[in-house]
Amino acid sequence: MFKLNRKIHKAISATEMVEVTEVDGVRSLHLGSPTIQSSMKVKDPYALVLAYSWGMMFSVLFKPEIQRSVLIGLGGGSIAKYIWQYCPQIKQTVIELNPQVIQVARSHFYVPDNDARLTILEGDGMAYIETHPGCCDVLMMDAFGSHGLPPDFCTQAFFDDCANTITPDGLFAINLWGSDKHFDIYLQRMLQAFDDRVLTLPTGKPGNIIVFGFNPELAMPNLALLRKRAQVAMQSHALPFLDLIDRLQGANPNNGQTFSIGT
Repeated sequence: MFKLNRKIHKAISATEMVEVTEVDGVRSLHLGSPTIQSSMKVKDPYALVLAYSWGMMFSVLFKPEIQRSVLIGLGGGSIAKYIWQYCPQIKQTVIELNPQVIQVARSHFYVPDNDARLTILEGDGMAYIETHPGCCDVLMMDAFGSHGLPPDFCTQAFFDDCANTITPDGLFAINLWGSDKHFDIYLQRMLQAFDDRVLTLPTGKPGNIIVFGFNPELAMPNLALLRKRAQVAMQSHALPFLDLIDRLQGANPNNGQTFSIGT
């Protein structure tokens, strides 16, 4: 976590306080607590600063031909901006409940206006998921607020809806705290929703863990294929994909080549 320094924005919405701080050229978003929700290098606003965001973008290795994505939770817009800048083939929709967050993301974090490839909607992410079955290839969940992950976003029904929101060959990715006392419960619910086709990717110790769920028609690639895809992806993405593959391998049962499912 970065040490807090100069506050450059503060607003109180109906749901939580939205603050922006800046230190050593890094601007960060906070929602009602010192915890950093999102960070941006002021001189390189499209770069991904926080390790968890690198893990979320690991999705492009599991499913290189993403066409439609949905992101629940805008924050400072790091992931949305990155996809907009570096993944021009992806048409993305972002759902954010707090209008103040949308305003600050655009005024202080350089999130672009809506266009043909980016649509940011103010609304309830859970309601959107319930009413848009099969709407995207990839669904990303990054919905932390001042009190952590909303409880309604962790139920079995919610994870079942997530599996239904993506296409039969779709991918689900959620950002979770590894230290959350309910982490194992959430993981078991995801295993049920995705028929054990789930992989975890730790991004730091302690820190965030990205959990991926694969729908039945999306093949889970072996480690050799992931490394081959990483070499290709790193020509256009300045992200530590090879290190993330090592973390993925260390966190999930495998025989050095393929991942074990249902163990």
